[in-house]
Amino acid sequence: MRSRLLPVLLLLLAGPPAAQPAPPTCYSRMLSLSREVTGDFQSLQAVEPSEPCVRYLPTLYLDIHNYCVLAKLRDFVASTQCWKVAQVDALKDKVRKLYIIMNSFCRRDLVFLSDDCNALEYPIPMTTVLPDGQR
Repeated sequence: MRSRLLPVLLLLLAGPPAAQPAPPTCYSRMLSLSREVTGDFQSLQAVEPSEPCVRYLPTLYLDIHNYCVLAKLRDFVASTQCWKVAQVDALKDKVRKLYIIMNSFCRRDLVFLSDDCNALEYPIPMTTVLPDGQR
């Protein structure tokens, strides 16, 4: 009898199976989509140098905490360059989706920390400097 109770007891002590992770928040969705758009834009510039129109697309250095990002997204979607290039069309769809999410669904969750439009044109590389004595 004791040998039968041991597996049942172990299952009860193990508890229920792990629950699914929480669904993404508006903020996490905006952040991940902005990183995806930036990465796709950079890879498009690297892969499509044969398409001259790619050089004339508005740059996409996105910072969802910069108020100017909304105008930047809107300008990118409205640009008429590369309207026949499939990769650019797919990127414009992602940009449009990010704009809608930021401007409609998640508007209340968004906090703009800056309105420096030049920072979106010429981003400063981010470096992490640890305080003295920490490694």
